[in-house]
Amino acid sequence: MDINFIFKIAAIGIIVAVLNMVLIRSGREEQAMLTTLAGVIVVLMMIIPQISNLFSTVKSLFDL
Repeated sequence: MDINFIFKIAAIGIIVAVLNMVLIRSGREEQAMLTTLAGVIVVLMMIIPQISNLFSTVKSLFDL
């Protein structure tokens, strides 16, 4: 895993947090929740291939 990958996830988290705060301050709690949910889904979609790679590495390591 590359350090740039971790920075991308951190950047998404910071952007989502700022958007969440702005939307809550303006009285749009529903949009803030949807923005947070979208951020979580984007990060999960980025992490799923990495987890798959981890499982295949473990599988080949233990010769399963």
